[in-house]
Amino acid sequence: ARRLSPWACLLKIKNIYIQFKICFLLHDIKTGDQSCDQPKEEAFRLNMDDIFTQCREGNSVAVRLWLDNTENDLNLGDDHGFSPLHWACREGRSGVVDMLIMRGARINVMNRGDDTPLHLASSHGHRDIVAKLIQCKADPNTVNEHGNTPLHYACFWGQDQVAEDLVASGAQVCVCNRYGQSPLDKAKPHLKQLLQEKAEKMGQNMTKIPYKETFWKGTMRTRPRNGTLNKQAGIDYKQLSLLAKVNENQSGELWQGRWQGDEIIVKVLHVRDWTTRKSRDFNEEHPKLRCFYITNAQLTFSLVVDQSQAVKFALDIASGMAFLHTLEPMVSRLYLNSKHVMIDEDMTARVSMADAKFSFQCPGRMYSPAWMAPEALQKRPEDINRRSADMWSFAVLLWELVTREVPFADLSNMEIGMKVSLEGLRPTIPPGISPHICKLMRLCMNEDPAKRPKFDMIVPILEKMQDK
Repeated sequence: ARRLSPWACLLKIKNIYIQFKICFLLHDIKTGDQSCDQPKEEAFRLNMDDIFTQCREGNSVAVRLWLDNTENDLNLGDDHGFSPLHWACREGRSGVVDMLIMRGARINVMNRGDDTPLHLASSHGHRDIVAKLIQCKADPNTVNEHGNTPLHYACFWGQDQVAEDLVASGAQVCVCNRYGQSPLDKAKPHLKQLLQEKAEKMGQNMTKIPYKETFWKGTMRTRPRNGTLNKQAGIDYKQLSLLAKVNENQSGELWQGRWQGDEIIVKVLHVRDWTTRKSRDFNEEHPKLRCFYITNAQLTFSLVVDQSQAVKFALDIASGMAFLHTLEPMVSRLYLNSKHVMIDEDMTARVSMADAKFSFQCPGRMYSPAWMAPEALQKRPEDINRRSADMWSFAVLLWELVTREVPFADLSNMEIGMKVSLEGLRPTIPPGISPHICKLMRLCMNEDPAKRPKFDMIVPILEKMQDK
């Protein structure tokens, strides 16, 4: 095997390789072999085609290694538009589905036939995966190019329990596809009667709904992204076509443009006296994350946010920060605030990595002190716990979500910085806020940085709040 090229090894013995590697490490530990102290092997790397195979086969080890490489984009699709989540749901790979969802896979993503992961899990009878997708807000009434919903397929293939679960989650039993057939028309007699009774108890209108009236009213349609951008180590600036300036601030300009037929977003940094050292710092500090243009707006823009949506946004942000805090080295100059949170096309809040700064950008300057922890305003960056400081910023952001107000809006940045760091100025929690959210805010805004929780600790708390 050593005489083969690494690519040939991957093709011929990929599964055996992974199993052998694991067994070898276990053997070293049992026998006390000191080879465990040697430097770790380079991570087992997969290209985009391989990740689809690993998801189909349920190879959790390989998928996890691929996901740990932050340059990989788990929302890319294959030639037929199947994302990794599509394949894992189709084949019933529950563990892989969990990993993909936790890392930010889009739940309602569609392949080229407009099938979502819920369509595939339902048609193949993977009840546990159907439950996970619905819990993550998958739309049970989304239609594919034939007008079929997930319930159509569950009924056609005789997946009785899945069909019952879908109806219990709000799937319509009388919605028609392009051919005038409802899920009840596809079901066998015993299942048809069962679903009809269940739907009537839930108050569904049993009149057939024509196809033209059933256009998907859930979140916006999304498709897997084009993989071309992921394959480029570097791009000649002259190849970019900059079309429109989106935004400009003290750190640079944001442009919308095109490259090789793809829509892109370009950030042009404002940097004086570019040097070899700055070039090196750029390469070392760049987070190596895929940054995507968000079609909707910043969290600070006009959005209708009730408490349920606020908790949902908070959970999205906390999940993103929990992942960012696992990176080594950490992205140390991403200052969390509502200006750096974008709302995606499926109404998911995402942390904007385009706002992360480099060490050579605006050194010693702070532009949003209202969200910064007191110790971050009092000490040098290298003297604080960045993770604890981010948790304080999250608490202020949570306050902003539930109060629908801008913190310290009547003060200038200079006044805010001085009062927070020296005079104990803090956001005041008004009456009428949920006691659970109040308790979480106080916990995250503890004056002692060491007593603030980590993001992976508050994600389960927010999930419970969302379920309620």
